Amino acid sequence: MTSATLVRRQSHLTKGKLPSYAVWLVLGAALVFGAAAASLVGFGAVSWGLFSALFFLLGATAVTAVVEGGRKATDSLATYLVYGAFLVALLPLLSVLWTVLERGLPGISYDFLFTSLNGVTGAVDNASVANGTPVLGGAYHAVVGTLQITLWATAISVPIGLLAAVYLVEYGTGGPLTRAITFFVDVMTGIPSIVAGLFAAALFGLLFGPGTRTGFVAAVALSVLMIPVVVRSTEEMLKIVPNELREAAYALGVRKWRTITKVVIPTAISGIASGVTLAIARVIGETAPILVTAGFASAINWNVFSGWMSTLPTLIYYQILTPTSPTNTDPSTQRAWAAALLLILMVMLLNLVARVIARMFAPKTSR
Repeated sequence: MTSATLVRRQSHLTKGKLPSYAVWLVLGAALVFGAAAASLVGFGAVSWGLFSALFFLLGATAVTAVVEGGRKATDSLATYLVYGAFLVALLPLLSVLWTVLERGLPGISYDFLFTSLNGVTGAVDNASVANGTPVLGGAYHAVVGTLQITLWATAISVPIGLLAAVYLVEYGTGGPLTRAITFFVDVMTGIPSIVAGLFAAALFGLLFGPGTRTGFVAAVALSVLMIPVVVRSTEEMLKIVPNELREAAYALGVRKWRTITKVVIPTAISGIASGVTLAIARVIGETAPILVTAGFASAINWNVFSGWMSTLPTLIYYQILTPTSPTNTDPSTQRAWAAALLLILMVMLLNLVARVIARMFAPKTSR
């Protein structure tokens, strides 16, 4: 085959196709024209982005239609719209992360992480502002309370939710009990968080007297919110386990309970761990039920069964709503943003732990 023939064949294969750099050229032109159009209505990042996106969609679709035809242009337009929808959905997340990092990082310090608000008054904050010294008082007591309450809520919710899901998938026959459990789980999924807090406060008020507020009462309230999430996520994960695995275990003479514990649950453990993590993330930021059931304390309380207890959400709430110093709110605002950043980091850490647990207990697929 001669070189001339090879060149003709390559040109025939690439004929009617846009070069790889064409999209980037259209994007650059769209940014320029978008900036020009945005300047006519008052230049800003939002207007620039909207005009640039519009010009890019029109330009890229037109160029594709001219070179590759209308069918390919329609496909490219749909692809760009999907990418655009993804970026639009990503913008709020990036905005939240950027804002929390920008305002929360200045407040993260050793003093904030390992001291409480015990003894911190408005005079202390006024002195910090007047002298330019670091803000005193931290979120150590709130971190301790968050971890204890969430741990107890998880200890209550995960066994109940897991066993309920196993019953619905493995033992339920569609009878009245199965339908009743499914109905109540659906109802509990939509219960407002404040109702769960009132339920726990009323329950323990009947048992131990009115006004009983402890960390354990808050854990019970959060478990009411966690259980339906654990049941639903675990149920869906157990349903996607192939029946062939169960039948193979039964054929070997393995009992049903052992098949569930050794085959079904390990196969679905990755999804179950993700569901439990979502349930924890669902309740770790709750404020209203904690205020109703655990109150608010400025000192560290290690006993979850006695005394009021603070969490990071309640700390944020009180620091914003009732600053320690009404005349100088900057220290309280700094503590609130730092606590918000710490709460996000804790949720991210929970997700990483869930992934590690899922990988450790997932069935081995190596040959």
